[in-house]
Amino acid sequence: MTNGDPATERRVRYDQGCAAAHALNLVGDRWALLVVRELMLTPKRFQAIRAGLPGITPGVLAGRLEQLADAGIVTHDPDTSFYALTGDGYALRPVLRELGRWGAGRLGHDPRRFLSPTSLMMSLAVMADRGRTAGSRAFAGFDLGRERFLVCFDADGEPEVQPTRDPGAAPLTFEGAPNAVAFALYGPRSVADLMAAGSVTVRGDAAAAQEFADLFGSVNLAEV
Repeated sequence: MTNGDPATERRVRYDQGCAAAHALNLVGDRWALLVVRELMLTPKRFQAIRAGLPGITPGVLAGRLEQLADAGIVTHDPDTSFYALTGDGYALRPVLRELGRWGAGRLGHDPRRFLSPTSLMMSLAVMADRGRTAGSRAFAGFDLGRERFLVCFDADGEPEVQPTRDPGAAPLTFEGAPNAVAFALYGPRSVADLMAAGSVTVRGDAAAAQEFADLFGSVNLAEV
């Protein structure tokens, strides 16, 4: 059922009373959840969102942002040009996490493909080994080029990610492209080997960097 509004009728793809179908009417269009992902850690302007979504056209991104705004998931500040998630938008975080957890184990997943800085930071919650991170006092910065973050862990071992202008505020900082840093965290080679190869830079103690990487699960990654 629709409310008679033509714009609403165009968005309704599943004319069902099922709550899951209703959710897909709101966020089920191509790119929609990935737009939400790119805003999950910090508000961004249009071009910053697009930088994290290679392949999306300006017109499609504008359309998705408009749909998400109409659904009460995204807001836009015309004075600053920033887009931000609402409470309903942030409530999609566990959905994205479980999709990532499910997708990581499915045939055909290739983590060598493009990773945005935000997608790498979101993956920490999926890859964290709770048996190791619970009670951990590890604290690291990440300089991923256009985006920078600080990461620590709460009492339950959940990674807490904060955007920052100064990742050097942590005693340990990983620097590099998101895919290269993912390889350092989740891949089979040691952080020291990757530093020697020039794939990543570590500011701080290399042994501490390896200890941080060992807090996460591993995946079979070819060299990036």
